[in-house]
Amino acid sequence: MKVCSLFSGIGGIDLGFIQAGFEVVWANEKDPAACRTYRHNFGDASLVEGDITKIPASAIPDFDVLVAGFPCQPFSIAGKQRGFEDKRGNLFFEITRIIDAKRPKTIFLENVPNLVEHDDGRTFLVIFNSLAQFGYNVYYRVMSANEYGNIPQARKRIYIVAVHESLNVHYTHPDVVELKVGVNSIVDRSNRKKDIYYYKEGPFLDQIRNVVQNKTIIYGIHDDRPQPMKNGLCPTLTAGMGTHENRVPVLVDDFGIRKLTIRECLDFQGFPKSFAFPNNLSLQDAYKQIGNSVCVPLIKRIAVSILNCISN
Repeated sequence: MKVCSLFSGIGGIDLGFIQAGFEVVWANEKDPAACRTYRHNFGDASLVEGDITKIPASAIPDFDVLVAGFPCQPFSIAGKQRGFEDKRGNLFFEITRIIDAKRPKTIFLENVPNLVEHDDGRTFLVIFNSLAQFGYNVYYRVMSANEYGNIPQARKRIYIVAVHESLNVHYTHPDVVELKVGVNSIVDRSNRKKDIYYYKEGPFLDQIRNVVQNKTIIYGIHDDRPQPMKNGLCPTLTAGMGTHENRVPVLVDDFGIRKLTIRECLDFQGFPKSFAFPNNLSLQDAYKQIGNSVCVPLIKRIAVSILNCISN
């Protein structure tokens, strides 16, 4: 089964589909830094770097499944929630442009859970109807990484699967699975990390040191204030980790108070140990790219469900 990937980022969705047995034949990403990471891990055979609004559908090879983690900032409760009034929100219609031209068997979309409630549900209705008008049956569910991906991160996202009615099949989302991995399976507090991850003396450390004391949990940072994750999970990793230094979740280890490392963040998204960032990528870009990405094991489970559905 061949995949066309839009708004590919660093390839988290692509990776989940590849792990499930799909082949990515064409991918597109506009951000140069994300493209460097994508090529570093996947090569450059399938990736086209550039603005999707300037790429004709005729330039894209035929495929079976379209996947897209389209820009979520216009719909996120962490942003201004301008929706389709935001030019990034209008990029959804680039997806429908390509769907109209290519009519793939299946579509997979990922976005923030607030997409369902945005503008009193009208935004999601536009998306639902845009897919249905081309003959697709639409299935959607909000799922969390810790409940469906066996990853100890509190990361809820909406996952939309649209299957063309001509296939005459019914898609079913994966079931909940038991969480068997804890945060301390990922975080080693006895191993000193690089100095860049530790907070030195200063106002921010003074502000958080009286709260960040429990060595069994991870603390999320909200409005520069640490909040302990009482459910034993890692807080949601966000793109803001790259643009605001003090938004990276923090913890206390045997050596002091520090941020989650890049490797730990990748692990909390379920990326394999073989996945790495290019040496010339800044720490800020790496954090941003991880926060913009996805829980790979959950994507793989959905991809397997799609494959089982459309292969029968």
